[in-house]
Amino acid sequence: MGENRKYIIQFVFILVGFIYCIKLFDIQFLDETYGPAAEDNILRKDRDYSYRGIIYDRNGELLVHNDPVFDLMVVPKEAKVKDTVKFCKLLGITEEEFVEKMKSAIDFDTYQPSVFQKMLSIEDFGRFQIFLMDYPGFYPQVRSMRGYSHNSLANALGYVGEISKRRLDKDTTGTYKQGDYTGISGMELEYEKELKGKNGVKYKMVNVRGVVKGSFKNGRRDSISVPGVNLKSTIDLELQQYGEWLFEGLAGGAVALEPKTGEVLSIISSPSYSPGFLSGRLFSKNYSELVLDSLKPLYNRAIMSVYPPGSTFKPLQALIALQEGVITPKEQIFCSGALVGDHAPPGYYDIYKGIKKSSNNYFYIVFKRIINQNLSDNTFIDSRLGLEKWSNYLYKFGLGKPLGIDIPNEKGGQVPSPALYNRIYGKDRWKWSTINSISIGQGEILISPLQMANYIAAIANRGYYITPHIIKEIGENGKPKEKYLEKHYVGIDTANFTPVIDALESVINSGTGLRAQIPGIRVCGKTGTSQNPHGEDHSVFVAFAPRDDPKIAIAVYVQNAGQGARAAASIAGLMMERYLTKETKKVWVEDYLKKGHFIY
Repeated sequence: MGENRKYIIQFVFILVGFIYCIKLFDIQFLDETYGPAAEDNILRKDRDYSYRGIIYDRNGELLVHNDPVFDLMVVPKEAKVKDTVKFCKLLGITEEEFVEKMKSAIDFDTYQPSVFQKMLSIEDFGRFQIFLMDYPGFYPQVRSMRGYSHNSLANALGYVGEISKRRLDKDTTGTYKQGDYTGISGMELEYEKELKGKNGVKYKMVNVRGVVKGSFKNGRRDSISVPGVNLKSTIDLELQQYGEWLFEGLAGGAVALEPKTGEVLSIISSPSYSPGFLSGRLFSKNYSELVLDSLKPLYNRAIMSVYPPGSTFKPLQALIALQEGVITPKEQIFCSGALVGDHAPPGYYDIYKGIKKSSNNYFYIVFKRIINQNLSDNTFIDSRLGLEKWSNYLYKFGLGKPLGIDIPNEKGGQVPSPALYNRIYGKDRWKWSTINSISIGQGEILISPLQMANYIAAIANRGYYITPHIIKEIGENGKPKEKYLEKHYVGIDTANFTPVIDALESVINSGTGLRAQIPGIRVCGKTGTSQNPHGEDHSVFVAFAPRDDPKIAIAVYVQNAGQGARAAASIAGLMMERYLTKETKKVWVEDYLKKGHFIY
């Protein structure tokens, strides 16, 4: 019996040893989860952050570049700070902030690195670096922040910031990690996919004190970061800076386009801010200041503000009337001045004189002919059918909906439709006399500066537009997105543009647009005053030049600046002159503009 027990015990020991051998073999050669776990005890995984793509203007001038910065990382288990006061002084933080940051790092993971101090500049890190060996557990990680060599175009460029938890949760591709930076607004957001690039990883061997001993397996497990794609924008930086200077002290927006291509030459929102204000360590503080600013500098007025266009809308009314055949170019219509208040005197008007003199009574009559074409014996139904025709023309011109510019948050404005008036007055309980204020660009019609620039560009092109866009080339020798190459026809016969363009030229030569004249260049334009129930009226102006080979189309809105012939026409004329001639001869207009006495 004793002999049998000895064999049983030996068998059990052999069996247990055999099981351990099998398990050890499985751990070392078959199960892939234990190897990395062991490696994590001696490895440090550093993110190799990619550089975002660079953005240039149309002439190759740098708009956005990358500046190197350093994140100070900490591994709480290894961190040792003997002199907290000196440490905090070197980093420019308080002892309370030190305690809070260490607590956050410990809460994240005691053994894994996390960011202790974000975005130290080269200068700030340089002061700290010589003492780095005194602080085990701390090490730098290189990344970049956006840099700017100018103070312009902030609203269009947008800004980059740390990815939010909401966006991180939506990222099903695993592209982003906590602490990554991403485009939040403007071009930076719209072209995030192209600009971002791809982050890499570098594995380093460290000892128990966290001191780097070299790369792991000669870097065979490392992945190299891939920089983002560079973009060439349509913006003319010199024109942009000049336009922003003209807008100093004023509120409003302006957009200048190249009519034949839809390329945005300048896009101005005023007041604005310097793009560098939202880059770097002070992002949160500076962003809060901008959000609380009553002047709303973060609000992109060029694409988000919508206003009644006023008399700048009259050329479009004339085109619709010509296309519908309810008037002819030379037809004389007597205007007694009794329909509505008017600065144009009573008398006979045709398209040329009606636009040049900006006759409200003439366009009241023209609009009535568009709306009431006797399509029904019932005047209410007749008005509805006429308004449906009219509103469809506006949609073809890109009004009443976002045009689709490659900047987020564009507003579409409002085109008055039968559905709108049915909601206001009841179904078929309104007619021309109820809605006639829209005949002169007032009432319920609302248009953004971008839409106005696009509308006048379509006139400059004699019947089509290309969706406005702000990126000219994606990558080296690239092109814009396909949708920014397509022509959109507005449904007006080419011949109908001639009498309207003749009238627009007369506005500049001998009408209210005198301040927009450019010596030696034929300019076409229209002034407007957008009524504002909350204060002084808005100054509005649209134009293009040269007449027969348009290189620039522009729309300018200046809030609370009165008549369009003053502030808006002055800014537009100066910007067109600067772009076409590369100089400013009309210094007297600059002087007038800077004095700011527009409403007196």
